[in-house]
Amino acid sequence: MYEKGRKKGTLRFSLTAPDHIRQASVTGDFNGWKPVRMRRNKDGQFVAIVSAKPGPHEYKFLVDGDWSVDPENSDYSVNPYGTLNSVAHLV
Repeated sequence: MYEKGRKKGTLRFSLTAPDHIRQASVTGDFNGWKPVRMRRNKDGQFVAIVSAKPGPHEYKFLVDGDWSVDPENSDYSVNPYGTLNSVAHLV
């Protein structure tokens, strides 16, 4: 899931994943599709905060090397590869 970050111009991404997941990243058009490693909180959630300009942003999670859309966001866009990207909106 995503939400507006505490600081202006940021998005906060979070992902609830089973204990066996070792690594998660978020990547999107807000940073040229370069993966940003997410940190696991004490509650088991993976979290990352990224800078972004206002507007819509396509993104995906990379979980243990596998691409995944955001299971908690129903806003999707079809990408050039024929698969889906999640869409975040920063106002």
